[in-house]
Amino acid sequence: MGDLLLVRHGETEWSVSGRHTSWTDLPLTGHGEEQAKSLAPLLTGRTYALALSSPLGRAIRTAELAGLPGVVTDPDLHEWDYGGYEGVTTAEIHRTRPDWDLWTDGVPPGPRGHPGESPAETGARADRVLARVDAALAEGTGDVVLVAHAHFLRVLTARRLGLPPAEGRLFQLATATVSRLATEHGRPVIAEWNVRP
Repeated sequence: MGDLLLVRHGETEWSVSGRHTSWTDLPLTGHGEEQAKSLAPLLTGRTYALALSSPLGRAIRTAELAGLPGVVTDPDLHEWDYGGYEGVTTAEIHRTRPDWDLWTDGVPPGPRGHPGESPAETGARADRVLARVDAALAEGTGDVVLVAHAHFLRVLTARRLGLPPAEGRLFQLATATVSRLATEHGRPVIAEWNVRP
């Protein structure tokens, strides 16, 4: 059985400043493009049964620059919808809600079409992605790679390990990193986490 590789996109202006970024389709910075290119050695030389990307430009561009072939976009790989906290930093939120925590409190509704998501709603999308991953891995023709966003990939990791979505809080994930989820004795495990070249 192959491995599941998770790739967080490269740096954007908002990832540098700590602003919550879900639907705002920011490009990679110049440094983010260099980060994405540097991932190629970690991703080449593998056979992929499935390669999926978030539909947002920062993820698609990261996949391209990292040299991933045949990547297909999947709307379920979109970042957690931050609703009314889009573009806002945690420090700014804490000025009016000092005890706020994304993982337990969720977000307020945002503009039309962006109602925000709870951990459970984000987890439901992660479960749909994992169903596709399992089907591809069952074919036994290679690994699966997902190129997406920090909070979503953290939730997906929690779900892969059999944890509630909110336990994604345990898995810090930096920009332009590769993480590998494998199996040991038939159970999902973290084989590598937050790897940079």
